[in-house]
Amino acid sequence: MEARRLSILCSHLNPAGPYSARDSILRVSDCSSKVESSNLQNDCVFCKIVRGESPCLKLYEDETCLCILDTSPLIHGHSLIIPKLHYPTLEETPPSVVAAMCSKVPLISNAIVKATDSDSFNLLVNNGAAAGQVIFHTHIHIIPRKERDCLWTSESLHRHTLKLDKEASQLASRVREQLCRLPEEQLVQPS
Repeated sequence: MEARRLSILCSHLNPAGPYSARDSILRVSDCSSKVESSNLQNDCVFCKIVRGESPCLKLYEDETCLCILDTSPLIHGHSLIIPKLHYPTLEETPPSVVAAMCSKVPLISNAIVKATDSDSFNLLVNNGAAAGQVIFHTHIHIIPRKERDCLWTSESLHRHTLKLDKEASQLASRVREQLCRLPEEQLVQPS
């Protein structure tokens, strides 16, 4: 399955593009020497990008994360922010890594919106198979949007007002109960 994903990913790339060596944006990530291989998975396509084994169209990179163009974009400019270390789901990703990734969203999304002449963007995390996660390496989608682009069919769905009834109250209680079960250090915000 991973080989198929990598094949699809690579089929969308054109390594022999019209870019000079100086401006080469189609290249492998140069971060492989900075990341411990024990924190990467051999069969993960994003880990292969981080290790420099697969090409990517890199938009941004720092010591914690990498932002690349999605090779199967929903729309022109669809990009992904990925951590350089392998974490299969958001729950398994340390809060400091999530914070580092999210702190780059304003910078990167602003550049993507301007570069694509978009009006706004969606920020999306598919966390788990039922939510549509295909590559089990935490990542954040930045999806540029234009007015009336009809990207999401759900935008045309009629939304219902939340009924402040017993069912909603029970749901809120169950969520608070789950939060109370967490260790206190997970609930305290750093100052």
